[in-house]
Amino acid sequence: MVTKKKTVKVEAVVLDKDRRDKLIVSLSVDGGDEWIRQLAQTLQDCLALTDPMQQIQLVKKAGSQLELLSEEETSRGPLLQACLHTMALIYTSLLAKNPLRRASASALSSVPDWLQEQTVICLSACLSESLSTVGSDHSSYSHLIDSITACLDAFPLGERCIHRLLAEVLPFLHKALSEYLKLNSGLAGRHVVQAQLMHSCLAAVKASMLVVQRSQELISAALQAVHPHCTLQLTLSGLLDCYTHILTDENFLQAVQSTAGMAVVLLTRSVMGSGDRVAAVVAGLLQGSEQSGECAPVWLTQSCTGLYDSGRPAGVSLYLCHGALAMLNWRGATQGPQREQLLLLVPHTLLALDTSVKESSTAMVVARVLTLWSGAALESLQGGLSSPPGLLHDSLRGGSELQGHLLEHVYTHWEHPLDGVRHQTRALFKNLLLLHQHSSPLAFSDPYRDPYFTQLTHNLLGLEWHQRGKYGSLACLVELLGAGYLLALDPQLPSRLLGLMGDQTLAPYASDLLERLFVSHKAQLVEEGGTGGTEAGMERWHQTWVTPLLQVLCRARLDQTTYILDYFLPKLLRCSPSSLAHMVQALQVTPPCSAGPPGSRGALGALMTCLRAARAQGVVQSEEGLWGGLVPLFLLRQALVHKHDQVRMDALGLLCESHRRTEVLTSQEMELLHHFLPSSLNSQSPGVRQLTVSLLKKLLCRVKDSGQSLQRRLVQERDQGQKDRDQHILDTYKEFLCWLCESLFGVLLPGASFSTCLTALHLLCQLAHLFTFNTGSDDVFALGEVVTPAQAQNVLYCVASNFLEVKQLASALLRQLPPSAVGLQEPGRMQTLLQAALDLSTSTKPFDSVTAAHLFNLFLRQPALPQALLLCAQEQGLSFQPPALTQPQAFEALTLETNTLAVVQYLLLCLKAEVVKAESSLLLAAASYPLYGRAHCITAALQQLNTGCLTLTGQWRNVMSELITVSYRMSDVVSPVVQSSSPEGLIPMDTDSETSAGLQRILQEIQPRDTNDFFTSVRELDTEPSGQENGPAAPTDRPQHDSTGGSGEGYRVTAQMVLVCCWRSMKEVSMVLGQVCQSLPLQTSSKHSDQGLITEEQVEGVGLYFRQQLLQSRHRGAFELAYVGFVRLTDMLRRSGSRTLQQLPGRWLTEVLQEVKSSDPSSKLCATRRSAGIPFYIQALLSSEPKSSSCSLLKMTMRELTALAMPSPDRATDQTTVPQVHALNILRALYRDTRLGENIIPFVSEGMQAAVLGFTSPVWAVRNSSTLLFSTLITRIFGVKKGKDEHSKENRMTGREFFTRFPALYPFLLSQLEEAAASVDSDRGQVILHPSLFLLLLVLGRLFPSPMDGSSSPLGLAPFMPFIIRCGRSAVYRTREMAARALVPFVMVTQVPSTIQTLLEDLPLEAGPRTQQNHIHGILLQVLFLLRSYQTDTHRPQAAGSDISQALRPRLWLASRQNLCLVTRAVFVDVLGAVCGALAAPVGDSELKELREETLALLMASELVTPGGPSAVCDPPGTTQYLLSLARLALSASVESPLLWGMEEDGNTSRGPLLLGCLLQCPHYEVRELALGEVLKRLERERDEEKGEGERSSHWPQETIISNLTTLALHEAHPQSLAKVLQVLSVLSVNSDLLWRDGLRNLTQTEVLERVLTLAEGFAHSVELHCASLTLASRLVVHLVHSDPQGVAAVACLGRWGALVSQSCGVEQNAEVKMMAADVLVNATPTLLTSPNLPLGVSHTVSLWRGLFTLLQDEDQDVRDRAADFISNLPTHLLNPDVACVSVCPPVALDMGVGLLCQLFQLWGQVPMGIFTLTEWLLGDQEQETATAEATGLDEEDFLFEKGDLNLWAEPVQWARLLHRHLGVLFKAPGLTALNQNQAELLRLSAQAEALSLATQQALEGLPALPQFSCTIEHARLALQQERATLALAILGTLRQTGLSG
Repeated sequence: MVTKKKTVKVEAVVLDKDRRDKLIVSLSVDGGDEWIRQLAQTLQDCLALTDPMQQIQLVKKAGSQLELLSEEETSRGPLLQACLHTMALIYTSLLAKNPLRRASASALSSVPDWLQEQTVICLSACLSESLSTVGSDHSSYSHLIDSITACLDAFPLGERCIHRLLAEVLPFLHKALSEYLKLNSGLAGRHVVQAQLMHSCLAAVKASMLVVQRSQELISAALQAVHPHCTLQLTLSGLLDCYTHILTDENFLQAVQSTAGMAVVLLTRSVMGSGDRVAAVVAGLLQGSEQSGECAPVWLTQSCTGLYDSGRPAGVSLYLCHGALAMLNWRGATQGPQREQLLLLVPHTLLALDTSVKESSTAMVVARVLTLWSGAALESLQGGLSSPPGLLHDSLRGGSELQGHLLEHVYTHWEHPLDGVRHQTRALFKNLLLLHQHSSPLAFSDPYRDPYFTQLTHNLLGLEWHQRGKYGSLACLVELLGAGYLLALDPQLPSRLLGLMGDQTLAPYASDLLERLFVSHKAQLVEEGGTGGTEAGMERWHQTWVTPLLQVLCRARLDQTTYILDYFLPKLLRCSPSSLAHMVQALQVTPPCSAGPPGSRGALGALMTCLRAARAQGVVQSEEGLWGGLVPLFLLRQALVHKHDQVRMDALGLLCESHRRTEVLTSQEMELLHHFLPSSLNSQSPGVRQLTVSLLKKLLCRVKDSGQSLQRRLVQERDQGQKDRDQHILDTYKEFLCWLCESLFGVLLPGASFSTCLTALHLLCQLAHLFTFNTGSDDVFALGEVVTPAQAQNVLYCVASNFLEVKQLASALLRQLPPSAVGLQEPGRMQTLLQAALDLSTSTKPFDSVTAAHLFNLFLRQPALPQALLLCAQEQGLSFQPPALTQPQAFEALTLETNTLAVVQYLLLCLKAEVVKAESSLLLAAASYPLYGRAHCITAALQQLNTGCLTLTGQWRNVMSELITVSYRMSDVVSPVVQSSSPEGLIPMDTDSETSAGLQRILQEIQPRDTNDFFTSVRELDTEPSGQENGPAAPTDRPQHDSTGGSGEGYRVTAQMVLVCCWRSMKEVSMVLGQVCQSLPLQTSSKHSDQGLITEEQVEGVGLYFRQQLLQSRHRGAFELAYVGFVRLTDMLRRSGSRTLQQLPGRWLTEVLQEVKSSDPSSKLCATRRSAGIPFYIQALLSSEPKSSSCSLLKMTMRELTALAMPSPDRATDQTTVPQVHALNILRALYRDTRLGENIIPFVSEGMQAAVLGFTSPVWAVRNSSTLLFSTLITRIFGVKKGKDEHSKENRMTGREFFTRFPALYPFLLSQLEEAAASVDSDRGQVILHPSLFLLLLVLGRLFPSPMDGSSSPLGLAPFMPFIIRCGRSAVYRTREMAARALVPFVMVTQVPSTIQTLLEDLPLEAGPRTQQNHIHGILLQVLFLLRSYQTDTHRPQAAGSDISQALRPRLWLASRQNLCLVTRAVFVDVLGAVCGALAAPVGDSELKELREETLALLMASELVTPGGPSAVCDPPGTTQYLLSLARLALSASVESPLLWGMEEDGNTSRGPLLLGCLLQCPHYEVRELALGEVLKRLERERDEEKGEGERSSHWPQETIISNLTTLALHEAHPQSLAKVLQVLSVLSVNSDLLWRDGLRNLTQTEVLERVLTLAEGFAHSVELHCASLTLASRLVVHLVHSDPQGVAAVACLGRWGALVSQSCGVEQNAEVKMMAADVLVNATPTLLTSPNLPLGVSHTVSLWRGLFTLLQDEDQDVRDRAADFISNLPTHLLNPDVACVSVCPPVALDMGVGLLCQLFQLWGQVPMGIFTLTEWLLGDQEQETATAEATGLDEEDFLFEKGDLNLWAEPVQWARLLHRHLGVLFKAPGLTALNQNQAELLRLSAQAEALSLATQQALEGLPALPQFSCTIEHARLALQQERATLALAILGTLRQTGLSG
């Protein structure tokens, strides 16, 4: 990304008049040489100027004049002295970053050598004067500190000046720092000022460091030469005191503390020299030990007393470590022993901070300093290679204790949430590898054989791939050892990494590792191959990296390859551009039309992807013959209309993206865009729309840039032929742009889909931005002439869209269109639109007010607006006088301001009147003029205003004051509703009627419940009839009565309407007040009184208003939006210059916390279960605190809240419950707030403790809030769920990382778990459920041990295991299950078999009287969960099934009838299934073989198979669970893996078919359903494997099983099982006819079809069964047609089938039903839809085609895409060669389908019927549309938010035009003469079309003015009818003429 360089502001030299006059006088004295007089004149001119740029030129001139002065020819008189003094004064008076200062420094540096000393004296005098005259005001310190720093910044004369003034500079810096420290203590709450002070403090510390560093020799000499208590020593001691204060005060920013740490070490080094003694002193400081610093001077030690204090903050040692590493020299051949010990002490000190550091920012510093240390250690080793290995080498070598601790730190932090910590951790790991290499001779000479590197690599490769830190560590190993080393260990690494690229969270890491691997691998292969073997090496490289990539691109799902395209493919092509040819060749070997698996892009898509990436990288250009040579043009055409979005986008990217912006657009590319655009505007996917616009923008930029290049060339070109060619290209560009504009404007019709409008408007805005729509412009590409008034009006009507984004884009585009086309300058048009906007602003539909606001914003730039408003006011009888323009031809800004003021005044006038009416009748207001519309328009108008340069401030001030007052009144009117306990059901009656007593009674009943006794006592509403009538009631439960307002006009109002009116009004009040406070200038004492519009008192009043709303509102919509306004206010308060306002947030926060703390039943705080707006209020106050500050408010708040949230020791009382609930709810909001970022992390431990302990409360409200808080903390700690399986390791964290980040939770969770486990004892027969046990197991289940953890980890997970295992004894089933799940992550992979054996040994060997079934069940569940996890682990060692089977076999009685508990029997059977299943061990394992035999014997003897059947066990609990476990085992043996169990599949007597038959005949439907599901899975798997082989290679299932299935299909009673049977039979019937039997009678296919159709008709309500039966029926119909094409017409039920399929295509159907219908129609295309024999008859066939076209226009994209697949099944003779075998997008499929149907009408000889059919479709189904319109109208009237079923994708107008176009083609077909025989039909259609046209015209005339805004939906429906009628009449007129002429 190219970032704009920040320009530095140049300021002129500004001196006070007296000083400037004195300087000019001194420069005007006579005498001196000519050169000096010229110099003096230059300086005089410089001082007289005020332009800084001219001053720079003169200063540079003075510098060159100084340079020319020679010692011999120049006299050292007063004039020369005056010149030098002036130059020095200019330098010292300027700010540090001013370029003029740098110019003056350069001029001073250019003085000749003989003048340098005199210059230094002048400069020193000026600086000394500044130092001596500095006042007590700290604001003047900053300039002087900057001057001191600038003198030492590459300015030798300045450095000499500082040395000369050292005795003055250091005391000044000490004084400045002391003043800063004193000031800081009094700035609490003033964050902006505090931040500025921190910046000044940092500058002072840096300046003092710089002075000390550059003056070391002088300081050393001065300290040794003079009295011990000299001034310099006292100054240095004072500086050290300041540094110590900064280091030990935690309120200072880390940057300041870190710099102070460096300053302490630097000062120590300057005082003591650079010997070994310094290391000893610094080591003493790190350890806090004064004994180590005995060699230091006493004064030095005394100044650092605070640093030796044992109670110093933990960060002190961190910053001192940083200082030691940065300020001491570590590079050198020899290091003293003290220096080495210090170097080894630093990492130990830093690692000790790992568990004590809470703030993430501090963790960042720790990580950075550790990396810095590793670099210093590496320098030390590299510098000391000649010295003998010693302690340093031993400590830094791999395998040492220090290396182990550092690696543990790496493994703990490599997945830290902060990117910076992860980056530093990776750098540390890389340095650790280098440290080992430099300290180990073997690793240095032959790293491949080094055992440490080998073991580390194996460990890293063995980790799970979801751990992001693994990738960076492997990349470091690649850098060190090369890619060949890793590929030799894991040859599948490229494929494995490519498979991970589908995961968004892992893709960047995997792609980075892949890049390092293939770059390194290529370099290694080239190096190995030399000059001759490069081709062979590249072939190997392609096999390793390119071949897996192409396989993934062709076969993987599109969503899995997104990140491959973003991250991997461009890098691969950059590494090897020549690989593109290999890719294209490999993909063209695969036929481009061959599609991959469903959902993949196939070879064509992969080809487009590779070419697009190559072109974007500049690897290939279109001039190289890419389109016509390397890729055929028809392939590009196919790709541009492909079904898959990504393939289309890749093809478009290939066209649009170019490495060269001025590359000329060819005519072929323009033709391809003509082909692409019409079918791609209507995309439902936001990503695809965004990408389409982005790519076309790149293309338009190419058009613009290449067009400008051609225009420039035209002017310069002399060759006429070239000029003609260039002119032709420009003309082609103009034609293309005009076509693009017309196409985009042409789709903006009434009824156009949202996605089409959005895409078209986006593209038109891009055209307006890049080119212009002006009419009088000289620009070649001016497109103003293209825009017609009708098109501009269509854009204007888009403002009425219900979609906000469409409104915004249309409004923006209208400002760019030619004013003559828009027509707002016409007075009548303007007046009509303004009246429409005013009407919309009082509409009861919320989105109408947004439309009104956009219309007002359009008018704001029209000069005629005030006059139009005046006319409207006169019509309404309002006394309104708009502000007059002060100038007739006012500039745009003044017009905008005046118009905005006029609009706000007018709307405010209307609003005031409506508020007065609402105060008397809220019902009438809700029904007739809801207040929120006016307020919304006012807010929108104010947002258009540039408040920084207002001219009408007096009028604005009055308006704003009035607006704030009216807003408060609005709020007062509606607040009783939104603050009531039941706002949804409240209808306050009119206060001016006899029911006012009822309203008072309601409000009195509300009031007590608005207090905190809500938790403790519940009030009952008044049960009197009047109370019921007027009280809160749900709108659906009470009859609606027509009410009449004061004017006598009838209106209907529901509780919902009242509520919407009230909460939207509250929302708009909040937005108005927030906008006013945020954007309008403030009147403060520091500003001029004319500039501000609102006062501090008004701002504080707004804050108190927000406080009331947030703390008392109950309606979420109201307080959420009050929160938005309040956030704006708090941001403004922090940035304001007023000290009073800056301190308000802190004061409010303290007050509300105090109120929360002292909550009692009389408190006004809203006491709902989630505390309503209280958390929002505190959240807004805290989130506005600057992130760079010390966050003191956040820390104070969290301390208060966590203390409140903890359970009270004296149990729950009313006084403690309410504050605790509020505290828990507020904490939840704060932990969820992303703006608080990592600053909230230090308080997570306390929050977790509060949540867990809150579960022990007896009060439901506390437990509820604790649950919500716990859920938020789980998300905050572990991140959002990264997969569907929340128990997968992607959603977990290693125990070491968890407890390192939250160390306080280790003892807490352990003690809580111990307490909970102690209560779990099922032996006593009592159910005891510890309240917190569920939460504990939930948290612990998210942790897992890392294989990289050391054995002696202080935060290990081992202590938790015994307690978790003990929880398995609980009498609560769910607890046992949770314990089993929580145990799994605690057991490392290598320890699973031994743990399972230990658990199994606890099981009894035989049944006994003391057998505890709960205990057995808990153990078996733990064994089962461990087994499943173990078997799915990709890195498990060799299977240890035999060891487990030895422990299982003696306990098989638990699975037999000896065990009376069916629940434990079921789990034991599951364990046997897991041990004996396919994942267990190799088939040849003898132990497992025996276990399988014994298991089969148990199975055959079980209730599932024995003659008695399951009836013997039908009553006991757990029966179904037990039978399902047996069924899973039986299915594993008979269906999933019979060979593993030694079962043959042939023969009806074998055990496999016998078991399956028993399952299918089991009386329990759950067993049958499970068995059928497994059979279906196997059949589908075999079908996928055998695709393309023709006949089935497998004879499974056997005849007896098929017979069972067909019998089951005829007699199954359970719907789900029946659906499964039919699905199985549908798959079986694909390749063969099935024999159906009903008892002893064989059924014919027709009889079966009738029965299945009866099922489909009878179970239309059951989606699954309906789909299954209709799918099977369709298979049977296709078989019938295949087997007897001639006789099939006699089958009577085919019509029923066709009707069912057509009905399933209806818009109202479920998505699954429509998907099934699409499948049926696609599969029936070659047999039924396109058959020349018409087996169904022409009417049914046409009906199926109509259903297919309906599906192609369905709103569900999956349905459309599936229906579009019919193209792939068309017979070849009907297909265009360009689209053969290719999936096309639904719009293209629809167009092709209608064309194909017209072709088929000719083939069938039914041209007249085809014309009549298409004409009927064109006219549409009027009865259905009328019913739909009525239903929509009813919905709009009765239900405010329910819009019914709307198809937002279909575009009926485009469908009508498509039919009209194809009808025109059908007219030209032979066979039209038969029309004469159908005159009656022709007349009927003509009459219908004329009637429709007439009715539509009358309805349109009956609509109000501008119906596009007032009744948008009705107008769009009528416009569509009119279009249809017009097109149909045109067609029928042509038909009549054809008939007459014929």
